[in-house]
Amino acid sequence: MAKLKLAPIADDKPVKVSVELPARLHRDLTRYAEILGREAGQPSGDPLRLIVPMLERFIATDRGFAKAKQERKS
Repeated sequence: MAKLKLAPIADDKPVKVSVELPARLHRDLTRYAEILGREAGQPSGDPLRLIVPMLERFIATDRGFAKAKQERKS
């Protein structure tokens, strides 16, 4: 059995969510958005827009998840 980075999720229906972030994480997201904007030669973007791509990247690079997906297809 593959070892995933996250615990099982109870419901996978698409939903709109509202999330409370710890202040420290919000500061890090804000700083990340500033750095990303600077590197792209653009103004700093909305840090909350980073959440979806970060989650997508996390899932895309989770080897345990990729292995479990392959096992499930078999």
